[in-house]
Amino acid sequence: MTSTNSSATDEAGRKGLKSGALGLVSGVVVGVASTAPAYSLAASLGFIVVGGTLAAGVKAPGIVLLAFIPMYFIAVAYQELNKAEPDCGTTFTWAARAFGPITGWMGGWGIIIADVIVMSNLAQIAGQYSYTFVGGFGLPGVAALANNNVAVTIAGLVWIALMTWICYRGIEVSARLQYFLLGFEVVILIFFAVFALVKVYTGNAEPYSLIPQWSWFNPFTLDFGQTIAPALLTAIFIYWGWDTAVSINEETKNPDKTPGRAAIISTLLLLGTYAIVTVATVAFAGVGTKGIGLANPANSGDVFSAIGPTLFGSGPIGAILMTLLGFSILTSASASTQTTILPTARTTLSMAVYKAIPEKFARIHPRFLTPTWSTIGMGLVSAAFYLIFTAINVTLLTALIGSIGLMIAFYYGLTGFACVWYYHRTLFTSFRHAIMRGLFPLLGGLMLLAVFIYGVIQFARVDWLQDANGKNVTIFGIGAEAVVGVGGILIGVVLMIVWRIIRPDYFKGRTLPRQSDDIILEPVLVGDELPFGTAAARIPATVIAPDFSNLPEGQTAINAETLEEVDEPSDLPPADPDLPRKGSE
Repeated sequence: MTSTNSSATDEAGRKGLKSGALGLVSGVVVGVASTAPAYSLAASLGFIVVGGTLAAGVKAPGIVLLAFIPMYFIAVAYQELNKAEPDCGTTFTWAARAFGPITGWMGGWGIIIADVIVMSNLAQIAGQYSYTFVGGFGLPGVAALANNNVAVTIAGLVWIALMTWICYRGIEVSARLQYFLLGFEVVILIFFAVFALVKVYTGNAEPYSLIPQWSWFNPFTLDFGQTIAPALLTAIFIYWGWDTAVSINEETKNPDKTPGRAAIISTLLLLGTYAIVTVATVAFAGVGTKGIGLANPANSGDVFSAIGPTLFGSGPIGAILMTLLGFSILTSASASTQTTILPTARTTLSMAVYKAIPEKFARIHPRFLTPTWSTIGMGLVSAAFYLIFTAINVTLLTALIGSIGLMIAFYYGLTGFACVWYYHRTLFTSFRHAIMRGLFPLLGGLMLLAVFIYGVIQFARVDWLQDANGKNVTIFGIGAEAVVGVGGILIGVVLMIVWRIIRPDYFKGRTLPRQSDDIILEPVLVGDELPFGTAAARIPATVIAPDFSNLPEGQTAINAETLEEVDEPSDLPPADPDLPRKGSE
């Protein structure tokens, strides 16, 4: 038996993060909190109802259900790939293993740029609702600051700084805070839904309110191009973020199993929450274009604030409930701000360990055991992007949601394809593998590829996005959402080329070589060393062919019995037919 010998193996296998710090519940909490359920629904439900050229209307719950399907398929891909290699780089590491360094680098960049850009939107929401919440205690002057761009920007920057500091202090501190933030958010969302449904079913709702129907969950009566596809672009956004549960895999107990399970559970919990709240909101507010109707363009930016006064009433109790609803959106945005920093910092940490970006980003705090440069750098870059976008045009923050949808489809879809290719040699060793490692990830990847292509075409239209004055929001005469989305990805291409010129080791496969499932061994102890081919070793051993034909460039084969380097095939030990070879886990 032989294995490749790489200087990156020990380095990558021991990044210095605090292992075993989180369990399954913590992983689920972080995964769900990362999606910011209250904020996502408030900012997106109106756009889902409106759809595209033709409105989705009461079929909005069906669109939400349909968007769950590719998310579940990709969550399965994350779970299966995490079994092979629980690395905090997730898509970066797995795509590099499956397709090579260039694809892996772009997958990592997709995570980074999506997270950095969404921070601008989250910071804006957190800033606005900070003033709305405080002003709800009889301080109208403070509440009015929610409409002051300078005041909101300052508050947003404070939130970015605060959440960056919390992430810097440790993964356990971050997780404990999420228990409170997510718990409050979910309780208020469920209360909102139940309150609305009780009013509808007891006949105490509005004249335009609707009794929920099972047909609302069937979106296939709608036109795909004019309604389903554009609505899906927004609906995918509300599920995005559960992969944070996997990005903290190296800090989780049972890192090869627990993070994947947390991802699956997170998506299922999100589906249940979104289904209940969406049905309740559509039932109470209706889908009209006037008043609190969900198709009213004036309500699209925040449907909960538009519906709340009518739902809760104008008395003291109503004011308290509206304040709590506003606070839930504040906690949602702030929680997501924190959990957006976590995966980005760990992606850059992994990329730095494998020398795909400057190695300074691999530094770990000796006490807190968190990435230092990666965490602080994420906060600083996010703050800079936020200032740039608000300085150009605050309306651009709206464009970010659509552009982020493109980036989500890009790196989630890439992960689905990476799963299929990584396991392609062993897909048909069992029925389960064919479905969970082949069919589901492939379907998820194809669905997101279709969404990406359609989104680029539609977002590039000059009249796709308009500001409050009806003016088209464009960049260089092209729809702003397409420019921000595609432009963000292309910036990564430029940075990748520059870094390849400066430090080519990663791009030559020396630090993160390609591999697939057929070259993973069962656990085989070598003296007192970590076992080859297991999660504990982080980088599974590669079984080298007798003629060295599959020896990665820049690598050296070693004799697994003596741990000595082997320069000639003749120095290898005789093949042992009793040793476990292919298809094992």
